Amino acid sequence: MRYSKWLVVVGLCYVLLLSSSIVQFGKVTDNTPTNAAIVLGAAVFEDQPSPVFEGRLRHAVSLYKQGIVGALIFTGGRSTEDSLAEAEVGMRYALAQGVPREVIYYETTSKITAENLHYAKELTHFSTYTIVSDPLHMKRAMHLAAQQGIVAYSSPTPYSAYQSWYTKLPFLLRETVLSLFPVAQRIKG
Repeated sequence: MRYSKWLVVVGLCYVLLLSSSIVQFGKVTDNTPTNAAIVLGAAVFEDQPSPVFEGRLRHAVSLYKQGIVGALIFTGGRSTEDSLAEAEVGMRYALAQGVPREVIYYETTSKITAENLHYAKELTHFSTYTIVSDPLHMKRAMHLAAQQGIVAYSSPTPYSAYQSWYTKLPFLLRETVLSLFPVAQRIKG
């Protein structure tokens, strides 16, 4: 009985340290110039980006306009409720912001982060990438990119819709659980 209590304490400490490392990782931006930004998909409402996705899109367009990335890759499939895939909404957003069509790539197959990265790499075969997502998503996204042999740099959006701890906590818990159980994140097929 005594050992099981210690195992619980050690387990809780590990989870707290992991959660803390996720928060800290999301505070770091690497502005190393790359061939392209991979913008990880997020929800859309019909043909409009959700506030979460818009924060990612806004940041990616800013990186392009600053010359930090040479192209934009939008990722994400379509749910049955939406008229467009996440990636298509991302492309429309970038075009409306003046990004030239010839530097925009997109894939509409992916459903999870690992697939976003896989299909983006398959689509372009660039040598370096900047990963754009929300701060709390960055540690896991970068780990998944490294697993796939993607040379990537972290650029969390400063425009995240997750501003209060009320909205951040569920996202942090999700990222912590997914980091603890990576088997659920494998690419199918």
